[in-house]
Amino acid sequence: MMNKATITIDGSRASEHQINPYLFGHFVEDIRDHMEAMLAFPLKDMDFESEAEGKAEVSGQWYPYTNGRNTKYALEAPAPKHSGRAQRIRIHSDDEAFAGIAQKLALKGPIRYVVKLVARASIELTYVIVEAVDRISQERLGLERIELNGHNWREYEVMLAIKRDCADAEFRVYVPAEHPRWQDSVSTGMLWIDHLSLLPEDHIGFVKREVVEMTKDLNAGMMRLAGNYISAYHFEHGIGPVLERPVMYNEAWGGWTSKYFGTDEFIDFCRELQVEPLICVNDGSGTPAEAALWIEYCNGDADTPMGAVRAANGHPEPYNVKYWEIGNEVWGAWQVGTCTAEDFARRTVSFIEAMKAADPTIVILACGHTDQAWNKAVLEIAGDQIDYLTLHLYHGYNRFAMDRSTPAEERYKAIASFPEWTRHNIEETREQILSHPKHSHVKLAITEYNTMYYPNNVRKGLPDEHTLGAAVANAANLNEMLRSSDLVHIGSFSDLVNGWLGGCIRVGDNYADQYCGKLPGWSGHPLTVYGTPTYEVMKLYAGRNMTRLLPVRAKCGTFAVQSNKLAPINLNALPDLDVVACTNEEGSVITVFIVNRSLHEVTATLDLRGLEVSEGTLLHVITGDSEQDVNTVFEPDRITSRMSVVPFEAWKAGYPLRPSSIYALEIRTNP
Repeated sequence: MMNKATITIDGSRASEHQINPYLFGHFVEDIRDHMEAMLAFPLKDMDFESEAEGKAEVSGQWYPYTNGRNTKYALEAPAPKHSGRAQRIRIHSDDEAFAGIAQKLALKGPIRYVVKLVARASIELTYVIVEAVDRISQERLGLERIELNGHNWREYEVMLAIKRDCADAEFRVYVPAEHPRWQDSVSTGMLWIDHLSLLPEDHIGFVKREVVEMTKDLNAGMMRLAGNYISAYHFEHGIGPVLERPVMYNEAWGGWTSKYFGTDEFIDFCRELQVEPLICVNDGSGTPAEAALWIEYCNGDADTPMGAVRAANGHPEPYNVKYWEIGNEVWGAWQVGTCTAEDFARRTVSFIEAMKAADPTIVILACGHTDQAWNKAVLEIAGDQIDYLTLHLYHGYNRFAMDRSTPAEERYKAIASFPEWTRHNIEETREQILSHPKHSHVKLAITEYNTMYYPNNVRKGLPDEHTLGAAVANAANLNEMLRSSDLVHIGSFSDLVNGWLGGCIRVGDNYADQYCGKLPGWSGHPLTVYGTPTYEVMKLYAGRNMTRLLPVRAKCGTFAVQSNKLAPINLNALPDLDVVACTNEEGSVITVFIVNRSLHEVTATLDLRGLEVSEGTLLHVITGDSEQDVNTVFEPDRITSRMSVVPFEAWKAGYPLRPSSIYALEIRTNP
């Protein structure tokens, strides 16, 4: 075991190419609880779209709130132009009871929520109560009265002040027992609710303020709207007044597609973050004509048919979305419209023709694969018309024939070899791209990547994708993408919020299937929003002042991965340290990313080949007591990036690098 290392950097030979800031992009997808966690609405089933789950015919997450023996519930057609269904409540006067519906939720406070209610009632019902209480103590957190004006459908809004945070609250809307009674007849005591929502007044474009603020810190550069769901998604269902948007079943992931985060909301999100949007079109159940309409909606002037629709929706100026992706994992059996590479390539050509007719200035990304036979066919047929080929890189136990019975140290070393596989996939694809002049201009976009610990069907409470070890793997993978940044211009870390286990921003304790059988709120901290160790990595890398690569060489010890099946790369002597060096455009700052992938401390000596250092160096460190350390709602800041000033003399003498840790060293020089 070699515990000493020498890192040599040549600061005089910056790369000819610039590092694209889109390399540090992120990814939103309507998958599992991604939208539910990202959006600010605390209530679920706001349009009563779900089936009744109990004895009473009450939609989905709602349940009856009544002490009336004869109160009846039913689901009916919604208000005109609205989607979902309407919840009908029939209250018998003789019961002299209260009656309505309720839902469990977590509320923050002190803050005001906008309550939106779409309702109609029989004429003797003149008001309803909206109320929030602590389910444990029954303390009232807030109450407002809504006057019902008329028999027909009306939209009502009221501000509900919530006095404090409550992790286990109940929200109710009901006709109170003290409401004046009525004589029973065929048309009395009936209340219909078509929509009911809460929205905290600090939301930003329907998104949680905490999520927006944390995402801003990521300096993402680019935000991608895509995923498996997009191949059965029709954009026109996600534009216009939100209550009039249809409810769509999420054919990829089950449940309902969020109609509250469509094209306009995505663009608003990108503009708030000051990042470039990337949109993947529906090439599965969609058509070239539909993709062209989506582009016209985003980029057409207000005098074009779809530009006029956008203007009518409150956005007169074109969005000018430049980057458009065709196909998401079309090679996968889980993808709507999956087909052969040849069929996809021909389909891509027809999509490009229609999309370019709508806007000839757009940049086209087409679905690639780690299987080079797929890439060969796509490039041969469509390569002269595309700008980027995409790769999705999820390296995990499956590559090594490992499972939970494999010793933890071997599993960690396997995931730490992440960048070796990335390099292999990139270089194979580079060779394919450069094999013919007609597609040698094509660049690479790694539009999804993350650690993928397997098996991933039953997590058994092991949050491997969130550990410090996973962050080490993702940091080393970023190093490889930086080394290949002459070809790789775009990266999209998967996912942004919750979703499957990969989300680098975590909201609450609903960790996908990590805690099987536990319901959201089980921890008592459902309002906590925090970053994983990989969130700290992504923020660290994207926040540095760097535009070009520098030559760097690391002489260090090695480790081996004991794979249980043949690998296309040599896993016998992998460097303990994964190092990449960059500089800013002026050459006045050198940034050195050092990832200690090993499970032991390494003392590193830094050699700048005589370059003069002007002042003390800044050191950013992401480390912990174990590669298994993880941030949770109980310890959201256990793993964070910490900064200190370290004299350069200490690096010349030898600086200790902790096991399974990530370092970013910023050195100011006299160029």
